[in-house]
Amino acid sequence: MNKFVSLAILVAGLIVLYFGWQEKQSAASQVTEAFTGQPTDNAMWFLIVGAVLAIVGIGGFLTGMKK
Repeated sequence: MNKFVSLAILVAGLIVLYFGWQEKQSAASQVTEAFTGQPTDNAMWFLIVGAVLAIVGIGGFLTGMKK
C-alpha cells in the first residue's frame, strides 16, 4: 500500500475517532447512557470505524516502510 494512501487512511481514522468521541460526550448520548448504560449507536459506530481505519492506516504505513 502506498505510504500516502496509508497516511490518508490513518488521518481519516483519527478524524472519525474524534467525531465519535464528540458524539459520545454529547447530551443525547449522556442521557441515553444514563438510562441504558451504553452510548448511542452512532457514537459506537464512529468509534469502531475510526479505530479500524486508524489500525489499517498504521499497518499500511509500517508495511510500506519495510519496502
